[in-house]
Order: sequence, then C-alpha cells, then structure tokens
Amino acid sequence: MTDLGPVAWPPTPISTERLVLREPAARDRATFIELLASPEVHTYLGGPRPRDELEREMPEVPGRWPGSFVVDLDGSMIGQILLRRAPEHQPPAAEGRVDLGYLFLPRAWGFGYAAEACAAALDWFDGVLPGEPVVLATQTANAASMRLAAKLKFTEVERFHAWNAEQWLGMRPPATPSI
Repeated sequence: MTDLGPVAWPPTPISTERLVLREPAARDRATFIELLASPEVHTYLGGPRPRDELEREMPEVPGRWPGSFVVDLDGSMIGQILLRRAPEHQPPAAEGRVDLGYLFLPRAWGFGYAAEACAAALDWFDGVLPGEPVVLATQTANAASMRLAAKLKFTEVERFHAWNAEQWLGMRPPATPSI
C-alpha cells in the first residue's frame, strides 16, 4: 500500500539550500534504472535488479505516486525520497504507518544530500499530515543509514531479522502543531 490519504499531489517543488524535491518526470527514467540496478545502492536492500529487466518494465515516468519525490541537484536527479504506508509484511510497529525510504546515487554520497532531502520531505509531510508519526527501517550494518536516522530524530522501536540480516526500525514522533 502506498496511499498517503488526503494529500494533494503533486506538491509545489520543495527547494532546500542545494536541492529541489519534485515530482518524477520522463527525463528521470535512466536515473531510476541506474538506482535500482546499482549493486552499491542495494548493498543493504537485498541486491540490485537486473538492468535488462528494469529497461523492459520501467514505465516512461517511473515513481509517479503521492509521496515519491525526485531529489534534483542542479537540474539532474541524484536520488529519490519515498513516503508511503508500510506494507503488511513489516513488523507490527510499522504496519499502516508512513515509512520513509531513500535511494541516492553513489556519486551523491557523503555530501549531506540525504539528510537535507529527507528533512525537507519530513517537513512537507508534517505540514500535510500533521500528527502522524513516521517509521524508518534499515539494516543495522548500514552505518550511514543508522547515522542518518539518528540525525533525523528517529528512535529505535525494535530490531528484527529480514533479508538474512538484522534490521532496525525507528520511529519519528509526529510534529507538535504550532499554536
């Protein structure tokens, strides 16, 4: 399930100091394929998908649903942020909650883009669905993702075993509405 509920989509592009979060476009197709076929990107995500399969199956405009943001740097896609309801096969603490996911090209790693983009997406989310917590799952072996979760104020809810590895599930409490 990816439904975020009563959210107007697509939103106006979200600008940060260095990035723009926007709706996916046809020009992003090759980068989506690169992200999904990358062994480096999928080290902790169960492995990459075959490029030829992606070329056949990828729609002209990939990732086009509420909560799917392209992360754009200087007019080019460098990653994707996903906010979607956690599927039923997640741990009980995550079921039905909105899950934060992200993928970035290896050449974009180490510059703080993921933290900047995720923070902007979470700020957007707090504005459109106030009062909802967000969950994030990652492998405990993924040190960079664990650091990002802490920076974004996710706290551990539970650990579980999936995809032959220990997974960490964190939750970010809902933003407190300003009065």
